[in-house]
Amino acid sequence: MNDIQISAAFDSGNIEVLSIEGNTARLAIRRDRNSDFAQWFHFRVSGAKERELTLILTGLNATAYPMGWPGYNACVSEDRQFWGRAESHWDEGRDGGSLTIRYRPSGNVAWFAYFAPYSMERHHDLVSEMAGEVDYRCLGTTLDGQPVDCLEMGAGPVQVWLYARQHPGESMAEWWMEGALELLADPANSTGRELRRRCRLHVVPNANPDGSRRGHLRTNGAGVNLNREWDSPTPEKSPEVLAIRNAMDASGVDFAMDVHGDEAIPAVFLAGFEGIPSLKDEQLSGYNRYAELLERRTPDFQTRLGYPVARPGKGNLSMSTNQLAERYGCVSMTLEMPFKDHNPAAERRQGWSPERSKQLGQDCMGALLEWLIERESRA
Repeated sequence: MNDIQISAAFDSGNIEVLSIEGNTARLAIRRDRNSDFAQWFHFRVSGAKERELTLILTGLNATAYPMGWPGYNACVSEDRQFWGRAESHWDEGRDGGSLTIRYRPSGNVAWFAYFAPYSMERHHDLVSEMAGEVDYRCLGTTLDGQPVDCLEMGAGPVQVWLYARQHPGESMAEWWMEGALELLADPANSTGRELRRRCRLHVVPNANPDGSRRGHLRTNGAGVNLNREWDSPTPEKSPEVLAIRNAMDASGVDFAMDVHGDEAIPAVFLAGFEGIPSLKDEQLSGYNRYAELLERRTPDFQTRLGYPVARPGKGNLSMSTNQLAERYGCVSMTLEMPFKDHNPAAERRQGWSPERSKQLGQDCMGALLEWLIERESRA
């Protein structure tokens, strides 16, 4: 029987083939360029029709978030439309930490990824579709020469910024963006209409296109973590952040959401700005109220699990949520979705998925409208 074939030579592909013997392969994840970050993988296996695959990812104790592997099942698709989960087994003591993926494809080609990919081609399709309905502008260009795309809509006084995928391997963030944009740009959607009436919305679906195309987990083309650049971005290291922050300076910011994914915590949650030096009571109450509204709206959000809260005055201002809250006095937040599943409302077949990410984007917009209406009633 012939050996299977494995390739990652495509948009966001990432894998190194160490060995193949029949249906079994030993693999390693390539690190981000000029960086020690590694966790994202995306590859295809061919010649495997109705054969039991055993795919062993090795060296995972040295990845960025080894705590993300226990309880994790790899994403798999045979049509690149529906992404399910393949049975995966974590063994900390084997091959420097290994994840063994087992799957029997029904066809000749199967695709595996850390999360359902959101390709740059799909990104350009999204931008092209939305640019016909809303305003478009290019905020700047990346080190690889790609545009930093921004979609804008609405004529209200409230300045809302939504931006995603500073960490390119967190592809669920752009699925979230697709869902949010479908609501915001739909002339028949009442929530979208009311938000456009109240707000000027600035939406950056992918803040790190270079890292996305290169198959990085966390950094841009220079190996820089963009979410540690917001206090002093430079054209040489972080032109993406510089372009976005300059545009924010021009418009001002009243509400901002930075959309991410978390490797380890099996839940959707928010992270705020409690540690900024100039924290105001109304800022913190606005953040807490938004979390309450979102938790009431959807079972795919919770407030029990999350990150530790920074001590007063100890917030890291190089991170966007803290920088924006300090810089503009706004309500800002980081939304985190899981690579595993949202365990409070678990779904075995897919775990956390593109479909749930898109729905959460729409639920977040519904919560934003409620939040704005409450704010208006107190004015």
